[in-house]
Formats: sequence, structure tokens, C-alpha cells
Amino acid sequence: MTSANSPAGPAASGSSLSAGRRVRDLTAAVGGDAVDVLVVGLGATGAGAALDAASRGLSVVAVDAHDLAYGTSRFSSKLIHGGLRYLASGQLDVAHESAVERGVLMERTAPHLVRAQPFVLPLTPLVSHRQSALARAGFQAGDILRLTARTSRATLPAPRRIPATETRHLAPAVRAGGLRGGLLSWDGRLTDDARLVTAVARTAAAHGARILTRVRVLGLSSSGARVRDELTGEEGRIRARAVINASGVWAGGLVDGIRIRPSRGTHLVLRPYSLDPLPAGLHIPVPGETNRFVLVLPQDDGRVYVGLTDEPVDGDIPEVPEAPETDIGFLLDVLCSVLDVPLRRDDVVGAFAGLRPLLDTSASGPAPRTADVSRRHAVLTSSEGVVTVVGGKLTTYRRMAEDAVDTAVRVRRLPAGPSRTTSLPLVGAASPQVLAALPGPRRLVRRYGTEAPAVHALGAHDARLSEPVLPGHPVTGAELLWAVRHEGALDEGDLLDRRTRIGLVPADRAAALDAVRELLTSILPQHS
Repeated sequence: MTSANSPAGPAASGSSLSAGRRVRDLTAAVGGDAVDVLVVGLGATGAGAALDAASRGLSVVAVDAHDLAYGTSRFSSKLIHGGLRYLASGQLDVAHESAVERGVLMERTAPHLVRAQPFVLPLTPLVSHRQSALARAGFQAGDILRLTARTSRATLPAPRRIPATETRHLAPAVRAGGLRGGLLSWDGRLTDDARLVTAVARTAAAHGARILTRVRVLGLSSSGARVRDELTGEEGRIRARAVINASGVWAGGLVDGIRIRPSRGTHLVLRPYSLDPLPAGLHIPVPGETNRFVLVLPQDDGRVYVGLTDEPVDGDIPEVPEAPETDIGFLLDVLCSVLDVPLRRDDVVGAFAGLRPLLDTSASGPAPRTADVSRRHAVLTSSEGVVTVVGGKLTTYRRMAEDAVDTAVRVRRLPAGPSRTTSLPLVGAASPQVLAALPGPRRLVRRYGTEAPAVHALGAHDARLSEPVLPGHPVTGAELLWAVRHEGALDEGDLLDRRTRIGLVPADRAAALDAVRELLTSILPQHS
């Protein structure tokens, strides 16, 4: 774990990703000597595989046709789940794995990005006494999972029944009539899923991995890939002793025999005033379902997310999926079932949808609902030796990456020891005591950890960088400059849609676009 005296700046660790480093690393990778491992895809699992392999001492190149966290990894619920849902469906191994990985992130590798989030399940007249008893038993079972995963009580408090007055305090927007109280539980909450991927990728870079965005794979084999630089159009070949396909819902397009059954998860974005102050998140039972909930998730920037659907997606896979009106209507209906003042469609200022890369294992007959498809991950090796990792979820990305690298090491007989990533802190990580003592705004500490003072200092040295990019939104020009200098952002889309989440609200994105472009063209050259 990073100590209070450790250098906070990226230069000390070599983790900076920038346009200049990309050019140098791409030049060395294309047409150069064979590396030990080529990873395709830079979502959470691909970045995790790059880190796992590089931290074992292997030479690594990791590529993505777009940006870090361009696909599913930026469209999650921003939660690190403990596996409660999988207990209810009898998937004990998946539930335990989720609880273990949650503890790893919260207590060892990313305590700056993952912290405890309280949730309230309001016991409204729509929740029967039987449903209440089942939910309470589930939360208690989840606490046993926490215990078996050896996550401390200080990290995740115990679930409990709370009276109606406390329920209304934690969730003032909930209808008071007929409210019998609530069930209070805790889970892990990410500051931002795309920031987690960025931290993983930068930590991999600090261990020597070449992290290359805007590099598209045109053809893949067990000995490497033919690639194209999407910025210049130039093509070439990256040679590798082992290849890991971690391209998520697009995995089947690179390796024959991989059948993916995508599932769409949609979230709504609401303004802060839509639900009054919201000290806790909400679990709202989905009518007719025993173990599905709509989640209400307050964010550090004041917005509120509401999710989550689980609908199959047929046909071609879009690069950026859209949230259909049917999903939006469903989420609004469930949410409004517990609110004192119902929301309208006009209250939804944004929506986003991600595609879960579920492995299709149905050999014949009707396929099960995607909500019922197992979230177990799978590591598959093609006949010629390409390793593909699919399935799983954001919480278990580290274990998925470890299993993929283990397989590649075994199949391709690479000289590497066991994985180190259960105890390897990500860039910015430190103990809660060290994080609490850092100078600067708490919001920055929750996003950058030990690097927060360096980010804050950029604004102190240039008043233009200390101002919010968008009125009413906390992101400043200093954060955009940091993203370009150290986090691999190459254009306004990277800045608005992944390094920050301004772009989740289309009106905000449009309002901030000119300021971001001005920063890219005028301020940044003076600070390069």
C-alpha cells in the first residue's frame, strides 16, 4: 500500500499515459520483437489481464480499437457487488468469488475508488411481509458472505431493520403512507467504473505494459495480430507468444467458436433535485420477481442513476448501445411505485445502456432469459491457442484476468510465477488514514487518491484551470489537463465521456463541448 511519504505524482511510477507515450510504444510494438502477451480489449478485464501479466514480469502489449473503458466497463451500475443475487439463485461459488473480490478492492487495491454505500429497501404496502422476510434473510446471508470473504466489519457495517422515521431520513422522497420501515444494507460503491479501468491500465503501464488505444485488430492468431492505427491508418503486425482476447461482447468476432449472448442493462440519469437529498441508495423490488431490484444510486457529482434492466440483445452489436424507451418506462414505473411525488419522462435528463458479454451455453432448445444466465466467467482456448475470457462482471474483473493469464502461461509455456494482483495497489491507492490526511478537496481524493494534491495544484498555478468546465458541475479544467497528460485522453470524447461523466447528460455534453475544445487547442499546449 502506498505510504504517506510515497511520491504521489505519476512520474515516479512511470504510469503516465499520453499521446507521446502512445506513439513511442506503438512504434516499438508494431514490427518489433515478439512480446510475451498481447491483450486485445482495454475494458476492466483486458486492462486487468495486462496488469496481471506485466506484474509477473512478462512483456505485454494491450490494444483497443477505441479508448480505455469504451465498451461495457463504463456503463455499469458503478457498484462492487458482494454476490447477494447469486446466493438467491444458488450460485454459491459466484457469490463467494464476488464477495472476495469486493474485499480486495475495498481494503487492498483501490480503497480510494471503492467505499461502502448504504442502501434502503423501503417496506411499502407493495412489499409483503413474506417478501420482507426473504429480503432480510438475504441481507443476513450476504453479511455471512462478507465474513467468509474476510472483509472487516469496519469496511462494511451490518444490515439491520430500521424504523419508518429513519427510512424517511435516508430516503426523503419515499412515500410515507403505509411505510412500515426499511431494511438497511451495505455494498461496495465505485466512484466511477471508467476511472477504475484507467487506474488499472496505468498501473499496468507502471509495470512496463504498453497500453495502446485507437489500435484496431484486423486479424488475430496465436502468434499475434495484424493491426491498424486508427489515428493514421497505418497497418502492421504485433507479434506475441501468447494472445488473450478480452474484447467483451465483440469476442466472437475475433475468434471462431465463441458464442456471446449480450444482455442490455439500462440506467436513467436524474438531476439532484429530482429525489431531494438522498443520503442512501434504494433497493426497490421488481414486481413479480423474487431477487431482482431497481437500484437508485446517488453520485458524487449530484446526479442520480436508476437501474437496472436485463434484456437480451439480438442482431449486430452496436459500438455504443442506446437505451430504448421501453427500458426507460420500465425503470420509471418501478421507481415511481415508492415515491411520494412521481417523476415524469421529462425528469430523465440522460440514459445509458451497457451490454453484458454473457456466454451462450444453450446447445439446443429455447434459451433462458438473460437475467437467468449464469454470471460465471469462462476462459476458453481455441484450437490454435488463442485464450478468450468472457462472462463475469465488473466486480470480478481481477479474478477473470488472473485466470486468463494463468491459462495463457500454461498453454504457451511462458516463464512466469503466480498472480500478484490481490495485494497490488492501483495508482492512487492508500490506506483510509493516509487518504483522509491528504490536502485538497475530498471529491478529488475520491477520484484520484494520492494524486489528488497534484491535480489540485494544476488549478492553483493557473486560474483558468481551477474553474468548472460546466456551470453546476464540479469537473475543472485541471482534471481535463491531468487526463491528457497522464490518463491517455486523446480527444474531447475521451474527456467528456470516460475520464469525466459529463457526457452522460446530452445537454451538459453539448454545453461543455466548446470549453473542452478550447482547452485542448489553447491551454494544453502551454502545459505540455
